[in-house]
Amino acid sequence: MSQNLFSPFEQNLDKANALSTLKRVTDGADDGELYLERSRSEALVYDDQSLKQASYDASEGFGLRSVRGEATGYAHSTEVSEAALRRAEDIVALASKSGGGILADAPTRSNQHLYDPINPMMDVPFAAKVDLLKEINDFARALDPRVVQVSVSLSAGCKEVTILRPNGEIYEDTRPMCNLNVSVIVEQDGRRESGYSGGGGRFDLTRLIAFDAWQAKVREALRIALVNLEAVPAPAGTMDVVLGPGWPGILLHEAIGHGLEGDFNRKGSSAFAGLMGQKIAAPEVTVLDDGTLPERRGSINIDDEGTPSAKNTLVEEGVLVGYMQDRQNARLMGVKPTGNGRRQSFAHVPMPRMTNTYMLGGKSDPKDILADLTDGIYAVGFGGGQVDITNGKFVFSCTEAYRVKNGKVGAPIKGATLIGDGATALKKIRAVGNDMALDPGMGNCGKQGQWVPVGVGQPTLMIGGLTVGGASD
Repeated sequence: MSQNLFSPFEQNLDKANALSTLKRVTDGADDGELYLERSRSEALVYDDQSLKQASYDASEGFGLRSVRGEATGYAHSTEVSEAALRRAEDIVALASKSGGGILADAPTRSNQHLYDPINPMMDVPFAAKVDLLKEINDFARALDPRVVQVSVSLSAGCKEVTILRPNGEIYEDTRPMCNLNVSVIVEQDGRRESGYSGGGGRFDLTRLIAFDAWQAKVREALRIALVNLEAVPAPAGTMDVVLGPGWPGILLHEAIGHGLEGDFNRKGSSAFAGLMGQKIAAPEVTVLDDGTLPERRGSINIDDEGTPSAKNTLVEEGVLVGYMQDRQNARLMGVKPTGNGRRQSFAHVPMPRMTNTYMLGGKSDPKDILADLTDGIYAVGFGGGQVDITNGKFVFSCTEAYRVKNGKVGAPIKGATLIGDGATALKKIRAVGNDMALDPGMGNCGKQGQWVPVGVGQPTLMIGGLTVGGASD
């Protein structure tokens, strides 16, 4: 268990007084809560053969909220005290001053425990972490004489959440997180290329820094860098694309995931608004958002409103069957919350957010999918991307991709970008592999200035007629 557990109603606040404040601000409201949080994290960066950064961050605070219809009253503070709560009270109560609301029932309780309530930052002494980063650096440089730069980052931390509902119920969650990332730059004949590998999840740090675990990340980063050394300029034009399994699911996450969040659909700003029950994808496509996968980066025992996380089907055999919901948008749309009410911290209001979003595997052999690609590219790694939620249009850069002609995987290519829109791409999926995989645990999702950890996944896919940006043949 974490040392010095976060116990705000024993250390900072009298529960009865806090509950009285919460009841006053939610009088006449539809919903509301007192959200309390403590976060502690540590990050180390080893770069250019020296420790370049070692940081420790600790924060603590509360968010007090009242919701009436579409209006939200919210105040937050880094001071967890009754005096701070009283200062927040008048502002928050403005949302429900008109009254007339019927206070929503508290979330159903859940016994699910998807990760241990630990602080992985405390698993390994600081000096041992520094020694480990140096060992990883030395190992990477010794693997190949073309390695000219290595950057290694290690982070670990814990977020402790306590939620007080107006009926007096308390919901708690302790969320560990750790990550190890390796970047390698190689040089040959004056040309430099890079490769990256990383991952982590909600588990103890000792598992992540085991020799076999970090060695595999180093070798993968080096492999990608060496592949890119041989890469030729990407072709440009409209062509069929095969996406590899696992991390390429980030394209699915961005291209359609945000478009299936409840708030965008309630407001009619999503490309998928009003399409519930209609076919929006190829028949082989089933997409889920699942916050219940043990120890995954995007998993949560409860969301930031106290609702248990769930395994939610969004698209079933090509048909739109569900949206991701927080409590407010679910109530306004006349449906149930799905456990997707998430916030970056106590300083932010919750909103519908993804957890682990992935496409189920199909029946096709991945080798057969590639063999059927007459003229196109095979993309197995992605970097940054941009998406317009209103129309689903996306642009994604490939970090590892190959030219394919007549079913034969040829030379690696560089500078390739995939351009399209989610609604069209879903319908153009021609084959779904039987090799569904989840990403290694390195996803972060941004929405309206808030960032939360997420997971993605998919099997090998063939999508017809995507626009590939690159250099012309």
